[in-house]
Amino acid sequence: MSFLEIDHVSFTFPRHDKPVLTEIDLHFDQAVITALVGPNGSGKTTLTKLMIGVLRPACGEIRLDGRPLVEYSLGEIGRRVGYVFQNPDLQLFCGTVAEEVGFGLANRGCQRETVEERVAFYLDYFELKDYGGVFPLHLSQGEKQRLAIAAVLANEPLFLVLDEPTVGLDAYRKRLLEDYLKKISRSGRGMVLVSHDTAFVDRVAERVVILENGRVIEDSGRKGKAADEA
Repeated sequence: MSFLEIDHVSFTFPRHDKPVLTEIDLHFDQAVITALVGPNGSGKTTLTKLMIGVLRPACGEIRLDGRPLVEYSLGEIGRRVGYVFQNPDLQLFCGTVAEEVGFGLANRGCQRETVEERVAFYLDYFELKDYGGVFPLHLSQGEKQRLAIAAVLANEPLFLVLDEPTVGLDAYRKRLLEDYLKKISRSGRGMVLVSHDTAFVDRVAERVVILENGRVIEDSGRKGKAADEA
């Protein structure tokens, strides 16, 4: 059983005739980094929003850890699946950078020492320790992107969905992110990366799924799965 299963899912926005996604059938395992690629308008971001319960499919079913996604509250999904938005402004809401990184941990009732230790680690790793007391929206675009990623990773979800995580990052910071994503994958957590950054995808992804016109046209993971089953 895969951690996140998408079975024959289709989706159409209200008052629109043309479906955004048609008959999507994908399963995602933990400890595997999957890249979701394709041209603009192919349905990538819509699919990720279905994966975290923000949108609901018109038909088909999504299961998380063996249970239908509709049985979870958004809060329960959020504790299992961390999501980094394409635009970090949409997910930054705390008064300071340090509070942003520690918000999820504090909300879960973690001990103060644990929160402080983890906040310090992620601020240092993503080179934000000099901005701990700064209002998040006063950061540069690249700094906001690093903060959004740090805030999600600090909560240590079981699975990650990152929508264009390298936007605004220079080559050095892309490498830092790459190293960390590989590290957490080795720890048993899976992830889906939506990205147009082909160089980053080539270095990080173990599986590539290509969407076009709302359909999966290629999935590098299918051949390997078929071989294993054989």
